Amino acid sequence: MKILHTADWHIGKKLHKHYLYTDFERFISWLIAIIQEENIELVLVSGDVFDLANPSAEARKQYYKALKQLSNLNCKLIITGGNHDSPSMLDAPREILEALNVHILGGMPENLEDCLIPVQGKQDNDKLVVAAIPFLRDGDIRAAESGVTYENRIEAIRKGIEAVFTQAAETCKQKFPGLPVIAMGHLYAAGIEPSESERDIQIGNQAAFQASQFGEYFSYVALGHIHKPQRVSAAIPAFYSGSPLPLSFSERTDEKRVLILNTSTGFEPKSVAIPTFRKLNKVSGDLERIQSKLQTLTPEGELTNLIEVELIEENFDAHRIAQLDTLVTEFDTPGLEIVKHRATFKNRLKATGKLFDAQQHLEDLKPLEVFTKMLEQNSYDEETKTQVTLAFQELVEHLNTADPA
Repeated sequence: MKILHTADWHIGKKLHKHYLYTDFERFISWLIAIIQEENIELVLVSGDVFDLANPSAEARKQYYKALKQLSNLNCKLIITGGNHDSPSMLDAPREILEALNVHILGGMPENLEDCLIPVQGKQDNDKLVVAAIPFLRDGDIRAAESGVTYENRIEAIRKGIEAVFTQAAETCKQKFPGLPVIAMGHLYAAGIEPSESERDIQIGNQAAFQASQFGEYFSYVALGHIHKPQRVSAAIPAFYSGSPLPLSFSERTDEKRVLILNTSTGFEPKSVAIPTFRKLNKVSGDLERIQSKLQTLTPEGELTNLIEVELIEENFDAHRIAQLDTLVTEFDTPGLEIVKHRATFKNRLKATGKLFDAQQHLEDLKPLEVFTKMLEQNSYDEETKTQVTLAFQELVEHLNTADPA
C-alpha cells in the first residue's frame, strides 16, 4: 500500500497580515499530481488543518474544496485535529465526508476504538489499521487536581499521552491481530527542533513526550505539530512531515516535504520535496547593507516573495529609523514585497531598563515572554514564580485549545 503523510496545513494562515490562500492552492494542485504519480492509496493529515479554531468562510471554503479534489482520486483520507483546530467544527460533517472516503477525528472520542480505522488497499493482502489519535487536550489525558506540584502535573500529562498510545496498541493487538498499525499523533516530542510559528502545548512544551514511550508495536508514527520536517528518535519509524508551507520567516530555509511509505518494502518513508511557491527572505544589517541586499534580490517561485527587514545598529539613531521607513516605503520591485521591518540598537538594548526595546512589535512576542518579563519586576520567591507561571501557561493553553463551538 502506498501512503502519503502530511500535516499542519494551517489553512487561513496570515504571515504578517499576508494571507497564504494562494500558496495553499498551489500546494493542493501539486499534492494531487503527486498522489496520481505515486498511486497513493491513503493520505494521512496529522492535525492543524486550520490556523484558527474558528476559521474564516474563505478558509472553510478552501478546505472543503481541497477535500473534494482529493476524494476524486480514489484514495482514502484520514484527518485528525490539532491544537489549532476546533474538534466540533472538524467533526460536524463527519458522516457526509465518510461517504467521500474521508475520515475525520477532530477530537478524542469517548471510546478509543473509534480512533481505529481499518484500511483495505487495492490488493487483497494490503491491509492495515490506522490509530488516528488527534491532539490530546488536558481533559483527555488527566483529571484536574488541586495541591499537586508542577513536576507532578507535567508527569501526569506525559503518562496520560503514553496511556492513550499504549491502549491503542493493546486494542489493535486484540481486534486486529497480525495487521500492521500506523499511529497518528499531534504532540511535542522531546529532542526535536521547533520553529517560531508553533504554539506551545502541554504546559508550554514542558511536558515533552519521550518518543521511546511509543513502544515497539506500531509500524510507523505519523506526527504533526512541529513545522520542521524531522525524524524522532524512537524504536520505530516516527516522523514529523512538517508543514507544507513556510509559516514564519524562521522556516524560510526549511525544505518542505511530504513523506511517502510503500508497505510492500517496509515503513521507512521516502521524502518528496514540495516546490517553493513563494520564497521568504530576511535582510538584516546596517542601512547600507540592507540597501545593497535588497538590490540583489530576485524573485523566485510563482508568487510574490516576502521580505522581512531588520536594521541593526550599534547606537540608537532616530534619523536611521526614518531612513529605514523611507527605504521600505519607496521599495518597489516587481515580485518582491517587504511585509515587516524593525530596528534593533545594540547599545540601547544593553542600557535600557524597559521590559522590551521600543522597536519590538507585540506580535513578535509570545504571551509567556511578556508574562515572564512582568513577573521579573516582582520579588516573588522561586516556588511562587513557578506556580504562577504554571497557572498562566495553563490559561493560555486553555484559550488556545478551547473549542469555540
